[in-house]
Amino acid sequence: MIDFYTLTSPNVIKIFIALEETKLPYNIKPIDVWKGEQFTPEFTKINPNQKVPVIVDHEGPGGKPYTVIESGAILLYLADKTNSLMPADKAKRFDVLQWLMLQVASLGPMSGQLVHFSKFAPGHEYSHSRYRTEVNRLFDLFDKRLADNAYLGGDEYSIADIAAFPWLRNTALLGIDMSTRPNIARWVATIGERPAVKEALAKVATITSVRDTATEDAKDRLWGRGKYARA
Repeated sequence: MIDFYTLTSPNVIKIFIALEETKLPYNIKPIDVWKGEQFTPEFTKINPNQKVPVIVDHEGPGGKPYTVIESGAILLYLADKTNSLMPADKAKRFDVLQWLMLQVASLGPMSGQLVHFSKFAPGHEYSHSRYRTEVNRLFDLFDKRLADNAYLGGDEYSIADIAAFPWLRNTALLGIDMSTRPNIARWVATIGERPAVKEALAKVATITSVRDTATEDAKDRLWGRGKYARA
């Protein structure tokens, strides 16, 4: 059994999808970051980086409990555990890994910063423009990749697609014009019809948080600003 520490962010949705695709049994353990639950001693012991998602596999390597942090690492772990969602061919495997790394290192962080400066820190025009430009560049890059490939890794659905899907579908929040990105639109629609993806999104929809009523102090602590900023 896997304990899945979670909320509702795109990085969390990746893991919901992977768990549903691999059909591994798991327990959902919500951590409301808007309440600061990630900063408790109990959760910090599980993940010193104080973020979700995290999994604790009680049937890990050698039959012993094993903890995995960071969404990209969790996807790799689940693929390895189930021998699925990764091509057997070595070249194709590295095609998947390259696009997984692009999501983890670029698409996710840049999109996250765009959301922060457009939704939670208005008035920072340079930051907003900087991240919007980069996110648009990345959407164009992914659209170009999907013009010649059914999936990001090539002709097989993989953890690269699972990693990117929650971000590339999030066009309303990001304010992205999809009229010039038909290949992403086609790919999002295809993946969205997968039964495991539908089940994952349905489970995400049941998770609640206090985001809309979070205190300013809780927001300051979450984002490391105000009295929580470090010199």
